[in-house]
Parts: sequence; structure tokens; C-alpha cells
Amino acid sequence: MKDFFTKNNINEILKNGGVIAYVTDTVWGLGCLPNNEEAVKKIYEIKHRDGKKPLILMSNEFYNLFDYLKQPIPKEAQKLIKKYFPGALTLVLEKSENTPDYITSGMNTVGVRIPDNKVFQEICKNIEGHTLATTSANLSGEPAALSYEEAMNYIGDKVDLVIPDFGHTAKGKASTVAGFKDNEIVIFRQGEIEI
Repeated sequence: MKDFFTKNNINEILKNGGVIAYVTDTVWGLGCLPNNEEAVKKIYEIKHRDGKKPLILMSNEFYNLFDYLKQPIPKEAQKLIKKYFPGALTLVLEKSENTPDYITSGMNTVGVRIPDNKVFQEICKNIEGHTLATTSANLSGEPAALSYEEAMNYIGDKVDLVIPDFGHTAKGKASTVAGFKDNEIVIFRQGEIEI
């Protein structure tokens, strides 16, 4: 894996507005740097994704996401973060002014997640800001890619780089998406984790 990261300067690809595909613990993802609006637009074009559907932010460590979130983070959210991160849970939290509207489709919240996958974590360690604006690797309405081969078939010719999984495969079940209303947990999508 280290050789691959040495030969392919993923940071340069992303800094130049590139979009990459990679494995996570759930399904394969597509991502770019959060501060690059053109790259985010490219993700929407690749997927034929409705502009009203936001992207989420993912990293290898939760503290890399602090600047994108309104502080303080609610106590209920902190409990879930301690219990389930890294893992198959996406938390929808209030965003800070550092999170661009083009990622959140103008909403005042943003989804955040820390995948439990060594390849994804290695990517984040190697890139500026250690964070990706991301979504699943597929065309909208189609099943998400579950393997390197499927990612190549679905979007391989549309992205700047598809990173091999090096044996750290996706489990195939989407993350649970949860948020908060009046300090109560709200489940937006039931996925792998049951809260």
C-alpha cells in the first residue's frame, strides 16, 4: 500500500481539482477536497446527482472535522461519537461557517463520518486537511460499488484515480444516518449500526 501512495501523489491530484474513488468500511466512495467547488461539481456530474442531495465529510480522525462543525457539539452526539467512531455511523450535525453551502446543498447541517477502513484512513493521512467531501461511488439511483472491479466499471473512466482496496474490502451495508431534534436522536436511514 505504501508504494502505491508514494507512486501516486493523491494530494496533488486532489489539490488540482481531482476526484478519487476508494473503499470504505461500508461501500465504495467518491471524494474530493471540501474547499474545491469545481471538484464538488464534478462529483455531482459524475453521479448525475440531484443538487439538492448534500455530500458528507469524512476523515480518519474526528478532530479533523471540528472546524466544519458548530461548537459545542451536543452531548448526545459526543456519546455516539465515542461509542461508534470509527464505524458505520454518519452523524448529521450543525455546520460551522467553514462548511461551504455547495457541499450541504444550502442546509445548515452536515453529515460527518469516520470509516473504519485502513485504506481510507491512509488516504486521509496523506492529504491536505485530512478530510474529503464524499458520497457513494455509483450513478444516482444505482447500487453503490462494493468492490474495486465494480468501482472501475461504474465510474473508473470518469474519475482521476481509483485506489485499490489492498484486501480491506467493503462490507456492503450502508452507514446508519442519525441526527438530533430537541436533543433526541432521529434516525434518517437505518444502516449497519442499530442505535
